[in-house]
Amino acid sequence: MDALMKRYMRPGIVHFKAYPVEGGTGPILESLRALAEDTFFAAIEVGWMKDPVVRDEARAILAQSHLEVCYATQPAMFSQKLSLNALDPEARRRAINQVKNCIREACHLGARWVRLAAGKDPGPERRAEAKRLLVDSLVEIAAFARDYGDVGLTLKIFDRAIDKESLIGPYQDALEVVRAVREAVPGFGLLVDGSHFPLLREDPAVVIPALLPYLVAVHVGNCYIKDRRHPAYGDLQPRFDFPNSEVSVDDVRAFFRLLVDVGFLGPERRPVVSAEVRPLVAGERSELIVANAKRVMEEAWALA
Repeated sequence: MDALMKRYMRPGIVHFKAYPVEGGTGPILESLRALAEDTFFAAIEVGWMKDPVVRDEARAILAQSHLEVCYATQPAMFSQKLSLNALDPEARRRAINQVKNCIREACHLGARWVRLAAGKDPGPERRAEAKRLLVDSLVEIAAFARDYGDVGLTLKIFDRAIDKESLIGPYQDALEVVRAVREAVPGFGLLVDGSHFPLLREDPAVVIPALLPYLVAVHVGNCYIKDRRHPAYGDLQPRFDFPNSEVSVDDVRAFFRLLVDVGFLGPERRPVVSAEVRPLVAGERSELIVANAKRVMEEAWALA
C-alpha cells in the first residue's frame, strides 16, 4: 500500500506485554520512557501501576510524549480473578469497584480510552444470565466514567475454549452485548485482536464486517496452538515468527487490507492499532520483540 501507515492508523504498542510490568511493578518508568521516545508509535496502552509515585512520573512522561494513551484493565482484573459477569453479587461488585479504580488511574495518566474485558464463561446453562450481568456492569461503569472525563470504553474480545475461557467470546455474543450497552452508552465499542481469530476459530472476513459499526480499535499479535504441552500454548502473545505459531506477516497484511477495504482504517478515523507481543522464552529481549513488531507492521502495510 503506497499511503503512509500513519495516515490510516495510529500504530501503538501494549506496554505491559512488551515489558515485564504486567503485575503493576517492575521497570515501568524505564520501559515507558523508551517507548515514548520511539517515534514509530503514535499510541501506547498501559496498565496497572501500583505505586502512586510511579504513576505520577508516568503521567509526566506521557504528557510530554504526544502519544494517544489507552489504559487496559486486564492486568488488574485477570491477576485478581475478577469478573464483571460474576454470578455472585459480591464478586461482581468487587470487579466493578476495581474497574472504577482503574478508571481513576487511567484519567490520572491522561488516557483517552479504557479497555475492559468480560469474565469467565459460566457455560451454556447460565450464559444468558452472565451476558445480562455483564451489560449491567458495563452500563454502571460508563455512568461512573462520565464523571472522570467520559473516557471511551471498549470491550476486548478474548477466546472461549483455549485459554481465557471468556464470556466474550464468539463475535455473535460480542454483538449482543455491545448492542445492549449502546442503548444506554452510545459511544461504547469493541476491540478485536487479530491473534484471537485462530483461538476462536473465526474468519476475520466474516467477523470484521459484522462488528464494523461497533469497532473502535484493533490489536495485532500472534499465538501458538499447535501443541498443548508447549509452554507458549494459548493466548500468550509470542513474537511474530515464533516457531510453528499461527500469525504470519501475510496474515497481518491480509488483516490490514481487510480493515482498509471495509473502511475501518482511513484518514478520517485513524484508529489505534496496537501490537500486543512479549518475550516468552529464554533469550528473548523486550527491545528485540518491539523491533520485531514494528518491522512486521511496516512490512505488512507495505505489502497490503
